[in-house]
Amino acid sequence: MKKFTTLPGMPTYDPNNKELFKTVTREIKGKKVDVIFRKGNPGLSYEKVAELRAQGQMVGDFSICPDLNPRTYTATSVAPHVICQQDMSMQLRDGVRLYFDLYRPANTSEPLPLIICWGPFGKRPHEGQDGWKLMGVPPQTVSEMAKFEAADPGFWCRHGYAVANVDPRGIGHSEGDAVLWGEEDGKDGYDFIEWAAAQSWCNSRVTMFGNSGVCMVVWRIAAQAPPHLTCIAAWEGTGDMYRESLTYNGIPRPFFENFITSGCACETWIEDNCNMIVQHPYNDEYWSTKYPDWSKIRMPAYVCAGLCHFHLRGSCEGFRKIRSPKKWLRMHRDMEWPDTYNPENMLDLLRFWDRYMKDERNGWEFTPKVRVDVMDAYDFDYYRNRPEDNFPIPRTVYKKLYLNAEDMKMSYEPYEKESEVVYNNYLEYKNLEENYDITEDSGLINFDYKFTEDTELIGYFKLHLNIECRGYDNMDMFFRIKKLGVDGQYLPLDCMKFNFVGAWGQGRGARRELDPKLSTDYCPVQAHWKDEPMEQGVVYPVDYEIQPTARIWHKGETLRLQISADFVLNEWYEDCRMAFITDNGDKGTAKHVIHTGGQYDSYLQIPTIPPKYTAGEYVYKG
Repeated sequence: MKKFTTLPGMPTYDPNNKELFKTVTREIKGKKVDVIFRKGNPGLSYEKVAELRAQGQMVGDFSICPDLNPRTYTATSVAPHVICQQDMSMQLRDGVRLYFDLYRPANTSEPLPLIICWGPFGKRPHEGQDGWKLMGVPPQTVSEMAKFEAADPGFWCRHGYAVANVDPRGIGHSEGDAVLWGEEDGKDGYDFIEWAAAQSWCNSRVTMFGNSGVCMVVWRIAAQAPPHLTCIAAWEGTGDMYRESLTYNGIPRPFFENFITSGCACETWIEDNCNMIVQHPYNDEYWSTKYPDWSKIRMPAYVCAGLCHFHLRGSCEGFRKIRSPKKWLRMHRDMEWPDTYNPENMLDLLRFWDRYMKDERNGWEFTPKVRVDVMDAYDFDYYRNRPEDNFPIPRTVYKKLYLNAEDMKMSYEPYEKESEVVYNNYLEYKNLEENYDITEDSGLINFDYKFTEDTELIGYFKLHLNIECRGYDNMDMFFRIKKLGVDGQYLPLDCMKFNFVGAWGQGRGARRELDPKLSTDYCPVQAHWKDEPMEQGVVYPVDYEIQPTARIWHKGETLRLQISADFVLNEWYEDCRMAFITDNGDKGTAKHVIHTGGQYDSYLQIPTIPPKYTAGEYVYKG
C-alpha cells in the first residue's frame, strides 16, 4: 500500500518549520503523544475583510474578529427586548480566559435559564456568517444576534431565556491554543457551565444547543457530565472524528477539516487534526480523545439526525449510545440550517426546554421517543414524523438481498452458481450521468432488485462482500443505495433543491478487521488498528456499514446498489472539500473483483419495516 504522507492543497507538517508548526506533548492512556499545532489565522476586522473582498481577494467566512469592546447595549433597534453584554470574560481552571457575549431579556433582572452556544466560528453574526451563512433559510428569518449554527437570541430571549455565545479557547480573543472536537473542549465547557450556573444572571439551569460544528462540541462537553448541565439539544453532530471526519471508514478525507482549521480566527495556534491523520493513520490513543464517552451523557436529550447529511452517523450513534433515560430523536430529510430555524421545530424545542429548564409540566413526555420522515422521491415524503418507539425500530426485519454477478441482479434467495464481476480501479469521470455506459472499464458497477410489493426501509444497511484485488494490495470502495422508478429512471431526493442520491458508505479492502465492542449484526464497525494488505489470488469476506435511511420503495420500483472505485460527485455539499485520498494503485494497473454465488455469499442486508398492524387487506403503517 502507498504511505499517506502528504496533504494535497494544504500544508504538510515539517518539524523544522517553526513558524508554521509546533508540537505539544500530551499523555493519553499512559502514552506520550506529540500533538501537532498549526499557526492560526489571525482574525480581521469586518471592514478589512470587506475591503479585501472588494479587491477580489478570497477571505474565509470565519476570519472576521473585531477588536475587544466590552459594553452593554440594546441588541438591535428592532429587538429592544434584548440586552447584549458584549465581550464578557471568565477564567478556566488553568487560568486561560474565555470571551463571550451574553444576551438577556431587557425587561427583567431575574436569573434566567441559560442556553450556551459553543463553537469555533465566531460569536457574532459577522464573525462566521458572511456569504453562505444560512443556506436554505429565507432572508430575515433569523436575527442578526444569532451565532452561526446556534440559537437565535431574538427568539429565545423573548421566551425567557438567556443566551451565551462563547469563543472557545484560542478562538477570537479567547486565550490559549485552539483545540478542536476533543476532551479539552469538553473540560473547558465543563468549567464554563459550572461558572455560569453560579452567576447572578443564571438560575443555575444550563443547556446547550447547536447544529453541525456547534453540535459536535455539545457531545464532548456533555460527556464531561457538568452537574448543572440540565439537558441538551444536539442537532446534527459528528461523534467519531476518525471514522466520520478525518477519514470516512478509513479512507482519508481531511479537506473539510482543513477548511475549518485554516478558516477560524485564531491569534495563537490551532490543533492540526489534518496533519495528525498523516502522523497517526490508525485509530490509536490520540483518536480516542476525539470520541465522546456516550455512557457519561445521562441528562435529557433532544437529538436530530438529518437523513441527507454527513452528520447522520454521529447523530444516530449518539442517540443509541447515550445513557439518558429521557431522550428523543427526530430524523428528518431537510438540511441542518432550514431544519434548525423552521418555526415548527423551534416551537418544538421550546416545549422541550420549558419542560426541563423551567420545570413546566407541559406534556412534553407525550412526544414520541422517535419521529421519522419516511422519504419517497424528489421533495415528496411518504410519511412525516412517523412515531416510533426506538431507533433502530424494534420491529425491524433484516433481510438479505444476495448479489449475482452473472446478471447484476439481487434476490432474497442465494445463488448457487459462482460468478464474478470485474471493474476498473479508477473512475474516468467523477460526475457520472445516471445513464453512463457501465462496463469493466467504468470503475463503477450496479446490482438491482425490483420490489414486488411496497417496502419501507428504515435503519442501517449492511454490505457483506467477497472481494479480490488483481494487480494491487488494496481496493477502496464507495457504496450508494439508489432508487429507480417503475420506468427504470433514477429517482433522487431533494435536499435544499439539490439532488441527494440516497444512503451511502465506504470501505477499504485493507481495513477488514471489525471492532467487536462497537459492531452489531446490523452495523459492522471497522477497527482501523492496522492495515492488512490484500494478497494476490485471495478472496476476502468483508462487512461494511452503510448509513441509515428512511425511504419507501413502491411496488415495481428498483433498489440499486452502486459500487465504485472512487467517489461520484453529484451532491451539493460534496465539493472539493469532501474529496477523498484513495489508495487503489496507479491508474489502470489493477482490477477490483466482486465474487458472488455458491461459497461467495455476497449480500446487501436491508432494514425492512413491517406494518404496525394488518387485518385482512387493511394495513396500518403508523
